[in-house]
Amino acid sequence: MTTATPPKAAHVLIIGRPECDDDLRRWLDTHAHVEHVGSFEEALDALRNEPFDLVLSGSAEMLPTPSIPLTRSAATILDSIRQGVCVVRADGEVDWANARMMALPEELREQIRQRCVQVLRSADGAAAAAARARRYTLTACGESFKVTITPVLDRHHRLVQAAAVVGPAASRRSKEGWLAAIDHGGRELLNLDVRQFSRLEPQERLSLLEQKILRYSQDVLHFETFEIRVLEPATGRLELVMCSGMPMEGATVELYAAPEGNGICGYVAATGHSYVCPDVTKDPRYLPGLSQARSSLTVPMWLNATLVGVANFESTKLNAFAEEDRQGAETFARYVALALHVLELMTSERRTAAARLGRSIVGEITGPLNDIQTDVDAVLEECGGDPLVRDRLRSIVANAARVRDSVKELTDSKPGVIGAQSATTRRIDPILEGRRVLLADDEEMLRETVRDVLTGYGCTVCTASDGGAAIDLISKQPFDLVLSDIKMPVKTGYDVFAAAKQANPCTPVILTTGFGYDPNHSIIRARREGLAAVLFKPFKVDQLLGEIRTALKAAH
Repeated sequence: MTTATPPKAAHVLIIGRPECDDDLRRWLDTHAHVEHVGSFEEALDALRNEPFDLVLSGSAEMLPTPSIPLTRSAATILDSIRQGVCVVRADGEVDWANARMMALPEELREQIRQRCVQVLRSADGAAAAAARARRYTLTACGESFKVTITPVLDRHHRLVQAAAVVGPAASRRSKEGWLAAIDHGGRELLNLDVRQFSRLEPQERLSLLEQKILRYSQDVLHFETFEIRVLEPATGRLELVMCSGMPMEGATVELYAAPEGNGICGYVAATGHSYVCPDVTKDPRYLPGLSQARSSLTVPMWLNATLVGVANFESTKLNAFAEEDRQGAETFARYVALALHVLELMTSERRTAAARLGRSIVGEITGPLNDIQTDVDAVLEECGGDPLVRDRLRSIVANAARVRDSVKELTDSKPGVIGAQSATTRRIDPILEGRRVLLADDEEMLRETVRDVLTGYGCTVCTASDGGAAIDLISKQPFDLVLSDIKMPVKTGYDVFAAAKQANPCTPVILTTGFGYDPNHSIIRARREGLAAVLFKPFKVDQLLGEIRTALKAAH
């Protein structure tokens, strides 16, 4: 008794001896019913008689002969393969070309046609020897292509056509050229006009850099949608710096450097490893970002050996990012990290330069001031009881001490506020007297400093350590003015601004910021909607009071 063999799932036609890896051969042996033919002509006969699920061949075998017209099945096969394919006669006429060949640049197609004619005309030996394939690397429109041209024999073994198969060149030289273009684009990010940047506010500097990053992301990497997040070392929070093409709801998601629960960006920031997501619908780490996103690429941003953030790119196409995209993005991300670092240095220069100058001056004047004190003490002993001379000498000592203390205060100023120590005494100011001010900032020292200054001018100050607490206070009581930092936990300064305007459109709002990160363009939007002013830290007390007075006058 014989047992029937169960039918196999796939019907496969193999032409000639194509190169197959071991895994494919094992799959064919297990899951397919395979038929072998030795030529393209036999393959066409087989395709006429029965359907096949898969056709495998080497590039040389998948070429039509002149005596047999292309059937619909064969044309479908040739149109579906990844390479461009065409058949050229000796007189230069193109007998047939598949869709991929026709989509190639006309310049390249003409080069291929001419090479086919040259191959046929140069074939003067035995048919078998003349029919060997020739391989070329051709260039068109700045790209390189691999082209294989094989003379085609008719039934009588005469050379009557040449068939060409073309695909992109993956040579080391072309890859190096692509990486060189990325390197050039990255260097351009660092090509900052110091004179131009020195005249800009921090946010304006960041916006200019954002425009450069967008341009080179599109021109070199061909990425249209991206977001860049900087890691805050103290909290592990991934602060959004800039983005392009991302919806607001995705861009405002709060993320931290953690391998789980914080999306792919959090994973990359925690591990330092790049992450290619070919299908976001099948990856549990992916958090919604780009509308209709299908794949993503996220790379770490390194500054020397320190991870300072992540760059995330997304696409509406499945499996849009290949290995070379990862390599290019990693290289580009290093330049972005360095450019951001340069901007931060340029911004902090405003306060660090003053501090360095203050420390230098203190060091220079301490000795002479001490000498003055010693000399005055000696004169006081010599002058006896002359009250006029004694008062004048004491005045000199007091003035010298004030100079020293003023310079020392500049050196030791509290974060974000310069000149606060001399502004905390009680003063009368009719514009500020009795005003109710809401102060929102997550830096405790700055809150205390500004509160003491405003209280000294007769203001009633309520403070909040995050945006959520500030919005809660706005919902419960009225304020004459709101002073809020942009970067805060829970809710941003723009959220506070929006809540204050919703509660009372006439309430003036002043926003403050440090380095100038404003990825959601809060400052731009708020200015359009009635923002009173923006203060960039560190600001001087006189500047703060001046902006507050101006805002209160305009509101009443």
